[in-house]
Amino acid sequence: MPCGALALGSEPWFTFSIAYRQRSRSAARRSAARIRLLKAARELIAKGGYGEATVVRVAERAGVAVGSVYRYFPSKAALFAEVFRQASQREVDAMAAAVGADLPAPQRVAAGVETFARRALRARRLAWALLAEPVDPGVEAERLAFRRDYRDLLAGVLREGVAAGELPPQDTDLVAAALVGAIGEALVGPLSTPARADTAQQSISSLVEFCERAIGKERALVDA
Repeated sequence: MPCGALALGSEPWFTFSIAYRQRSRSAARRSAARIRLLKAARELIAKGGYGEATVVRVAERAGVAVGSVYRYFPSKAALFAEVFRQASQREVDAMAAAVGADLPAPQRVAAGVETFARRALRARRLAWALLAEPVDPGVEAERLAFRRDYRDLLAGVLREGVAAGELPPQDTDLVAAALVGAIGEALVGPLSTPARADTAQQSISSLVEFCERAIGKERALVDA
């Protein structure tokens, strides 16, 4: 084959290769910028709540132009919803790990509640934003979705506990939903006050004890 024909035939492949690399680099830059924006927003929310995370401050912290924020998120509410989704997923994963231990059901529930409360009291401002701070409807929808995730985790443990005779019969979905509501409501007060190790531990212990009684731990021991 003549050299000219070979060169001509190779050109489309060569052009495609260059274009592919350029698109890959561009996608990597967009991904990195998006990650920086999410990180910046999360840090600002953890510091001062959603009011602290203005678009201007988020952009400045992420090192991008203000207008660039809307290249990655259609609105400030969409940015907040994604931050909430990621931060809440970490908390759900932490509880899942705690309740997944090879222990009797009452102890697994106690471990999940303690993990949730301890992590919340360790990062109070962020926990307040995740649990109770007034938010845009889009973020509130995410909040409700993650409450269902917490409920499902606890309900699964309760079902296993009832089946194993470790807990008395009960409406596991209802009880789990009540536990999630009680945990969130009980933490609102402690999260709104300055951190103190002694009061934090007391709050955690009291909350765990309440949840153990609510699922019938003492009654199961008596029946046994």
